[in-house]
Amino acid sequence: MSLRMKKNGKNSPSPTGTPGSNASFSEDEYYQIIEGVKRTYNQKIRPLEITYNFEGFHSSPLTNSDIEAKPIVLLIGQYSTGKTTFIRYLLDKSYPGEHIGVEPTTDRFVAVMHGAEDRITPGNAAAVNQDLPFRGLNRFGQAFLSRFQVSQTPSPILENMTIIDTPGILAGDKQRVERGYDFTAVVEWYAQRADLILLMFDSHKLDISNEFKNAIHCLRGQEEKVRVVLNKSDMVSQQQLMRVYGAMMWSLGKVVQTPEVMRVYLSSFWTEKPPNSFEDCRELIEAESKDLLRDMKELRRNAAIRKINEIVKRARLARVHALIISHLKKEMPSMFGKKKKQEALLNNLEQEFIKIQQRYHLPAGDFPNPDKFRQNLSLYDMDKFKSLKEDLLDKADEALSVDLPRLMSRFPMMNPELDKSQRNPFEEFGEGSGNGDVPPSYWDFNSVDKPTYIPMFQGLHPREGKVSGGSVKPILMDSGLPNDMLAQIWRLADFDGDGYMDVDEFAIAMHLIKAVKNGAELPEKMPSTLLPPRKF
Repeated sequence: MSLRMKKNGKNSPSPTGTPGSNASFSEDEYYQIIEGVKRTYNQKIRPLEITYNFEGFHSSPLTNSDIEAKPIVLLIGQYSTGKTTFIRYLLDKSYPGEHIGVEPTTDRFVAVMHGAEDRITPGNAAAVNQDLPFRGLNRFGQAFLSRFQVSQTPSPILENMTIIDTPGILAGDKQRVERGYDFTAVVEWYAQRADLILLMFDSHKLDISNEFKNAIHCLRGQEEKVRVVLNKSDMVSQQQLMRVYGAMMWSLGKVVQTPEVMRVYLSSFWTEKPPNSFEDCRELIEAESKDLLRDMKELRRNAAIRKINEIVKRARLARVHALIISHLKKEMPSMFGKKKKQEALLNNLEQEFIKIQQRYHLPAGDFPNPDKFRQNLSLYDMDKFKSLKEDLLDKADEALSVDLPRLMSRFPMMNPELDKSQRNPFEEFGEGSGNGDVPPSYWDFNSVDKPTYIPMFQGLHPREGKVSGGSVKPILMDSGLPNDMLAQIWRLADFDGDGYMDVDEFAIAMHLIKAVKNGAELPEKMPSTLLPPRKF
C-alpha cells in the first residue's frame, strides 16, 4: 500500500489503497448483475411478498433504487469518537452540514452522497425522492425526518459508496426521551441495508451507554458486516494502548453475544495530527488503518455479492412467511367460531410453527421470532389471509435454486496473495540500484503518458483491475534493459508490494523504463511526486 504525505509531514494511508480505486470488475459486469438481481426479485420474489403481506410483518418491498443503491457504510459511536472526522479524512475535504467538535455536534442522521455540486436535501424531500434509497424512512414519521438530511458533494470516493453519519450517542435516558423517534429502530433499518458497519470507539471513551448497547443489540444477524474501530489510538502510549484495547474488548464481550471475535482496527484518522500524539505505535496504527481502507476498497465487489445474499435471505423468509400465513388461513373455520379459533392460534403459535416445519421439512432457523410475529399477527383478521398459491412458491424456489446461483457464478475469481519470493519477477537476477539526479519533469505523475499505456495494460486481461508479474514480465523485458535494472523498476513501480500491477503502477513502470533510456538513474525510493494523485 502506497503512502501519501499529510500536512504534518507524516506518512499515512495512501489514496491508492483507499476505497473505490480499482473496481473489482468492470462497470458493465456490475450493472448487468444488478439488473439480474432486480429482474429476479421483481418477477419471482416481490409477488410472493405482496400476496402474503410481507410488509406488515417484516419490511416493505424493495424498490429498484434500493437494489441499485451504492454500497452503504454506516458509522455508529458515542459522541466525539471521530465519526465525522473520519468522513472528512476519506473525502479529503469538508461536506455540506458537517460539524466537528469535542461536544456532541452531529445531532442528526446524515447521508453523505456524491453530487455534481454541494447541496443539502432535507429528510422529508429525500424520503419521497424515487432516485434515492431512503423511501422506507417514511415509516419513522416527521420527528425522525426532521433530523435526517442528505449531503451531496463532488467526491471520487462517493461515486462508489454512500456514508451514513449518525448522531453521537450519550449516556442516560434524557437524550433517548427527547429524540422523539426510535433511534434503535432507525439504526436497525440502516444496518439491514448497509454493506459495512463501523462501531467507532475513542481510546479515552470506552464506556457503552444503554442506548449504544441497544444499537449494538439491533445488529444481531448482521455480524459479518460489523467492524470495530478504536480511533485516536495515537493519543495513548504503547503500554496504555494494550490496556485500552483489552478494556474495550471486555466491554464489547458483555454486549455482543457471539462466539466469534469482532475484527478490530487500531487507527487515528486526523485531518490535523495533534502535537501531543505518541509515535511509538505509529507503524502498527498505519498498518491497521491500511487494512480498514482495504476493506472499504473491496466494498464495490462485495456489495454486489451482498445484494444477492440479502435477496436470498429475503426470499427464504418470504417463502416461510407465505407458508405460515396460508397455514393459519387454512386452520380458520369456514363459518362459526372464527374469533375463538384465532385466539387459540395466537396462543399456540409456537406449535403451529412446528407443524409447518414438519410438514414442509423446513429448518427452525428460517422461522421468525414467535413473540414478535404474534404481536403483528394480532392486528389482522386471519380469515382474510390468502390461501397457498403453488405457482408463487414455485417462482420463489426457482429464484433460489437457479436464478440467484447463476448470478453468483458470474463474479470473477480474486487474485491470490503472492509469496514474497513471487512478487518481483526479476528478483532472482539481483538487486541493482542507481543514484544521481533525475530531471524534475520525469518525477511528476502528470508527466506519465498513461493513455498510451492503457491499451497495453488492457491487452494483458487484468483481473480485479490488476495483472501479475508473470504477465507484465515479457513487456518489460522487451525494453532491452538489464534484469537487475528491471528488478529495481519493478520494486519502485509496485509501490503496494503485492506482486501485481494496476494500470497506474504499470504506467509508472513504463515511464521509468523511458526515463532510464533517456539517461536517467533510478533512485532508491520512489519520489512522492511520481505516485498517482489521491483516488478512490
